[in-house]
This record gives sequence, C-alpha cells and structure tokens, in this order.
Amino acid sequence: MKVEAVELRLVALPLIKPFRTATATHEVVEKLLIRVVTSEAEGWGECPVGLGPGSINSVEDVWDAIRLGEAAPLPAPAGGALETARLDAELRAAGTSLADHLGATRTAVEAGVAVGIAASVPALLEEVEQRLREGYRRVKLKIEPGHDLEPVAAVRERFGADVALQVDGNGAYTIDDAEQLVGLDRFGLLMIEQPLPADDFDGHAELARRFRTPLCLDESITSETALERALELGACSIVNVKPARLGGLRAAQRVHDRCVEVGVPVWCGGMLETGIGRAANLALAALPGFTLAGDLSASDRYFQLDLTEPFVLDDGRLHVPDGPGIGVEPRPEILDSVTRRRDIVPGVG
Repeated sequence: MKVEAVELRLVALPLIKPFRTATATHEVVEKLLIRVVTSEAEGWGECPVGLGPGSINSVEDVWDAIRLGEAAPLPAPAGGALETARLDAELRAAGTSLADHLGATRTAVEAGVAVGIAASVPALLEEVEQRLREGYRRVKLKIEPGHDLEPVAAVRERFGADVALQVDGNGAYTIDDAEQLVGLDRFGLLMIEQPLPADDFDGHAELARRFRTPLCLDESITSETALERALELGACSIVNVKPARLGGLRAAQRVHDRCVEVGVPVWCGGMLETGIGRAANLALAALPGFTLAGDLSASDRYFQLDLTEPFVLDDGRLHVPDGPGIGVEPRPEILDSVTRRRDIVPGVG
C-alpha cells in the first residue's frame, strides 16, 4: 500500500485539572498526531510530547526525520505512532478492526484510574471518592518521598480493604528508602509500581525480595531486552506495558506474549492519551494476558473535549472499538481548535 502523504499535527489539550506526579505537574497535554494517507485509506497514530520516558521532548527532530523519509530514524515513541497510523490505514482498507488484528479476546476492558498527588489528604480522599463513585475498578495513587504512608493509610481507612488499590512512585525513591517503602506492605496493595529509577534493576530486584506486595515495573520496560533483564534478575512480578515507550503496538504485543509465556501478569498503562491513542491502547488491553485493570480511563477523566467521540465508562469498563482500524476518528472542529502546528509531507515511504 503506497503512502501518498504524511500529515503531522502538534496539538495541545488542557486538562480538566492539573495532574501531579513525583516528577512533574501537567496542566496541558501536548501530542504529536501522525496521519498516514495511502491510495486506499488513511490512518492515525499518537505520540506523547514532554511526558517523560516514553515520550518525545521536541517535535523538531521528528518533523525533520519524516521529511527525510526512511533514511532518518525516528525516536521510538514517534516511530510507534507512525507504525500505528500505517496499520490503521491498512486495516481500514481491509475492513478489519485493530482489536481483531491483534487477537483481542474481550469486547470491553476493566478501567482503572490514576490519582495524582493532591495538595492535602482531605483533597485526596475527595478525589478517590469521586473516582469510585464514577465506577472505576482500581485506583492508583501517585506517591513520592514524604507523601506515601500517610495518604495510603488514609485512603485505606476511609474506603476499606475491598478497594483495589496500588501506588506508583515514578522512580522518585532510592534503595536507601527501602524501609519506608516496605512499610507499604501493610496496606494490602495490588502492587507497588516503579519506586526506583528506571535503570536500577538491581535495586528493584532487592526490593522485590523484601516486599510481600508485588513489584511492578513501568519506566524500566523500554524494550524487550529490558524486559528480559528484569525477568532474569527477578526485579518485578508484574509489568506495565506502554506501546509508546516500547516503540509501537507490535513491540508491545511481543512483550505481552513473552510475559504470558513466563506467567507474569501485564496491564496497559496510559500517558494521558486522547481518544486516538486510547482507542489503540484499548485494542491492545483486550489481549488475554492483560488480566489487571489498566490506566485506561474515560475521556472525561482528563478532557472537557476529547479529539474523538468520548470514551465513556460503562459499569467500570470501557468498550473496545470494533470499527475498521482503530475504530475512531478525530472530530475536525475540535482537532483544528487545538492544533498548534501542522504540516503535510508528500510521498513518504
């Protein structure tokens, strides 16, 4: 299938409320959208910008590389977005959904929600109550040194042991914080996600031996090679799979397959996706190895207006698009209103 043109758009969507993690506070989300136009159909992909590991920091290199065609390598997140756009176009032309193409076994997936670091414990409790009332099946609390045991204890005391709860350190701790982190064991968490820096596999392996709570790696899983190292060292017992960080859906599917092979549960993480990226993630999360609720929240968790028709929570689940390709398209009037930069490169690939 001949690619006739590639369209690049830098878009910026304001969040409903600031989202704070141990490493950053986000009020506006930027995405690089890639549209591939072929002789038979067109397709869309999404790449996060400025969201830390698994995103790009600047669109300039991607813009230049796309103009140079196949001769210039793309950063993994942008390469993954281009791959998704090509695949979307191919599947639309064939009348096949992405979910069917990947081998999905479910038509809806359980939705979890990430709750950022709040200004106070009462504010945190208020947000957790709101998310549970909305129907989310799992709550993830962002934590950082000095903001961990107290807020987790408060959430457990307020909402009880039946709430599926996990925490995420976003790599903000060091191995010297091990005693503090082990204190989280008493809260009956589903998992403790990425407490140490991404490259500290040995430290995670040491923590995994000390925790009763399962340890999950996220930022560390940047490639299939990184996954193998984590498995060899025993650095995790759960893996968060993010297609953007791994360089696309195909790599993410291979990580899923490998984890299924060795009996390691996986779940699909999010990077504040618009409906374009969310649709692709939902198709991936419907594969059989994704047995844990992912960070695939409804559109109104983050945006007043999503680029696509909004994804809506239904009894704690999100429906997997079943139309051709990723199954969704951006709404032109909204897309134009949030576009900061646009370019079309003819005859790529």
